Amino acid sequence: MSTLNYEHKGGIAPTVSLAETSYRDGLVKETSRFVPEEVPIAFSYGGSTQAVMMGTPADLEDFAAGFTLTEGIIASIAEIEGIEVLQEGDGLDVQVTLAEDKEDALRARRRHMAGPVGCGLCGIESIEQAMRPVPDVSGVDMLLSAADIARASNALNSAQPLHAQTRAVHGAGFYVLGEGLVAVREDVGRHNALDKLAGAVMRAGRTGAEGVVVVTSRISVEMVQKAAILGAPVLIAISAPTALAIRTADAAGMTLVALSRGEDFEIFTHPHRIRFE
Repeated sequence: MSTLNYEHKGGIAPTVSLAETSYRDGLVKETSRFVPEEVPIAFSYGGSTQAVMMGTPADLEDFAAGFTLTEGIIASIAEIEGIEVLQEGDGLDVQVTLAEDKEDALRARRRHMAGPVGCGLCGIESIEQAMRPVPDVSGVDMLLSAADIARASNALNSAQPLHAQTRAVHGAGFYVLGEGLVAVREDVGRHNALDKLAGAVMRAGRTGAEGVVVVTSRISVEMVQKAAILGAPVLIAISAPTALAIRTADAAGMTLVALSRGEDFEIFTHPHRIRFE
């Protein structure tokens, strides 16, 4: 699978070098710095826009596939028949062609939408949908050592080309025991990075049950929902979770590991998947 290198399509570079004035150690210096680009990215189905996200213009086909899955529009990658990225002014339009029955279902869903959509919980129609139940991953067998947790987190920290260049994007990685980190995706938005990762995993013909999702951000409920929809039994983060994220992971049978830094981490749900030597 395409693993650690980002894919750039659509005519807009994911980073740009800009002039700046730096002040360090008491010295003023005129220099330049790479910063991440942030553009509107529209997801269109059947000629109609479903959502517009602000994001990094890289790995857009993965982004479209992952978004379409985690927002409940499809249940498998086989239901996507095509993805095309078009530049539209200052933004990008990612046009997704679905199987006919999914196109019909989405049109019916769109007719009942009451308001606009936005980042994180896109395309939802009600409070009930925001609090939607997530897939049960309690039956997925996986056993990690404490060293595996540290390896996954440390590997992600050193496998982010956009973050290394800009120090300003989130990362999401897929870690497989015996293989290591097999995919990494980055974006200025943490939800976007996870959607891109989900798309990369699906498009490579793998399932979330084969590995562990590790992210560089805090864990909100949407991050747990997206990881569970992918089918991942373990979610690891370098920052802390919210209370709702913990309750949601517990209900899903997911092992939630947070504050993973160096050799240290904290387990909030289902610790039976972690062994201590």
